[in-house]
Amino acid sequence: MAKETREFQAETRELLDLMINSIYTNKEIFLRELLSNASDAMDKLHFAALTNRDILGGDDNYEIFLVPDKENHTLTIADNGIGMNRDEVIENIGTIAKSGTKAFLDQLKQAKEENADLSDKDLIGQFGVGFYSAFMVAEKVAIVTKKAGESQAWRWESTGDGSYSIEEWDRDRRGTSIIITLKKEFYGDEAESDFTANYQLQNLVKKYSDYVRYPIKMDFEIEETPKDSEGKPIEGAEKIKRHEIRTLNSMQPLWTKNKADIKEEEYHEFLKNQFHEWENPMEIFHTKAEGNVEYTALLYIPAKAPFNLYHTDFEPGVQLYSRHVFIMDKCKDLLPDYLRFIKGLVDSPDLSLNISRELLQQSQELKDIGRALEKNILKSLERKLKNKREDYEKFWNEYGKSIKIGVYNSMYSGRDTIDKLKNLLLFMTSKEGKLASLKEYVERMPESQKKIYYATAKDKGTIERLPQMELLKEKGIEVLYLLDPVDEFAIETLHDYEGKEFHSISRGDLGLDDAESQETKKETEDIAKKNDDLMKDIKSVLGDKVSDVKISTRLKSGAVCLVADEHGPSLSMEQTFAEMNNPMFKAQRILEINPRHELFTRLQSLHAANKEGQDFKDYCDLLYAQALIIEGILPENPVDFAAKVAQLMAK
Repeated sequence: MAKETREFQAETRELLDLMINSIYTNKEIFLRELLSNASDAMDKLHFAALTNRDILGGDDNYEIFLVPDKENHTLTIADNGIGMNRDEVIENIGTIAKSGTKAFLDQLKQAKEENADLSDKDLIGQFGVGFYSAFMVAEKVAIVTKKAGESQAWRWESTGDGSYSIEEWDRDRRGTSIIITLKKEFYGDEAESDFTANYQLQNLVKKYSDYVRYPIKMDFEIEETPKDSEGKPIEGAEKIKRHEIRTLNSMQPLWTKNKADIKEEEYHEFLKNQFHEWENPMEIFHTKAEGNVEYTALLYIPAKAPFNLYHTDFEPGVQLYSRHVFIMDKCKDLLPDYLRFIKGLVDSPDLSLNISRELLQQSQELKDIGRALEKNILKSLERKLKNKREDYEKFWNEYGKSIKIGVYNSMYSGRDTIDKLKNLLLFMTSKEGKLASLKEYVERMPESQKKIYYATAKDKGTIERLPQMELLKEKGIEVLYLLDPVDEFAIETLHDYEGKEFHSISRGDLGLDDAESQETKKETEDIAKKNDDLMKDIKSVLGDKVSDVKISTRLKSGAVCLVADEHGPSLSMEQTFAEMNNPMFKAQRILEINPRHELFTRLQSLHAANKEGQDFKDYCDLLYAQALIIEGILPENPVDFAAKVAQLMAK
């Protein structure tokens, strides 16, 4: 049959034009696409041979060969899979009707109609399109193929200019060879990517196609010194060259093996080699699922959190494979952000891929896999908290902040996230200075206690020295220590635990309902009425520094404290916002004074003597500055504060 020239289907021409003329940054993935196609061809042959062994022609060894040719600037990818006949070549290569690409092009046109400023690059992304990705690096592409069980071979050839030729050809064995004549920028020593260099091809196979189930082989020329009969190199002998066929891929992924057949050391080595970790993992999750969605997952919790885990430059996400072929390095949409510390991979034949294996869609399958993995990880952590408390506390010390951020971010994701995470939270408490879960705290609460009390500071010692703590310690009330800025935001988002509201010891009224507290409250109200003018005049001296001045019910031996309004930001929140260069959120500061402290008597006498006098005003300022220092806040004018203290000491 004579050589025949045919035109590409219109949509295929359009696709080729986009492929060749669009700007890509990751053109190397053409090799992955072609190796995946070769693997698919052998899968089809293997399936066909189950019912017809004759189709193999006595050759049941499946293999893929890479043949780089530096002299002719070509790269050949050859397989002995099922091959194609003439009609299949025209149908599979000359048209795209069955590939799903036409639907993609329709979406492309629609998107461009809606936004004329979008470029083809914006819409396609940076990845190839199966066989057509070869044209990203090719001046010309030729296919020589022979269908298994048939006698005639065929040669297809195109430069991607809108047409192709097809003719009869000679080929001894079944299968397909794709011969790529490379563009100038893709061969030679000066090329950024030399696809005729063995070492580069070897690295690309290792990166993208290491777990293809069939051997990917390549011929290496080795230069070595001859050896004597004892195997020692012969000094001064001229080096000789020999050829060695090497298999470039490992073929069997660790995650496809039966868990019972995998040693713990193998899991550890895989983590270190695949994900560049130095230590053995804290936890391993190896799961296989069948049913509506089939997948295998091998996930790890590393022993140590990376230093930049909470920085903007950290890229969370697990690797994705489809039928053991690498698809994506960082899939951010699989697991929620609060599990950003998880490393590992997911392999599924059911992932919905568009025209490229890497252009992953927001599919229901992906969401189903993600939900199942999230549930599995959280259940495992719950079991660890219950049965291996020491191990869980190690996890918490490394990754607890992620869980707390997850709770805080639930204001965007919904109450469902809170319900998943609230029982995993740990906080240090005033009970022996140990970590406790919210469940443990509530179980220890006396019947008379209606709220969960917490205090915020940068360290445990600062909280224990707060004058507000004295009363609660005396009453035996346990207090949560919130030592990380995110803690209070998480607690505020939770609002309550099992119906018990959270309450800061430095906000609003403590709400203690025991008889002694009620008696103290009544006594304080009487004192407040008698000293109403004093409180108003102190407020007048301090001006807008405070929103109110009150007689305190929470202080025992301390003279003064600063608390925030019940409904606004707390003092610690204000400081956190200030550190983030966001000074807009200000706490409504309330100065509370202990009426049983001797300083209160001094204030009363100064006020009675001369409420307009400088001594009274200085005392007011000093009390406020003292309250600030107790909260870890520097007075607005430290020099003025020091001068007033010195003057007072000199009297």
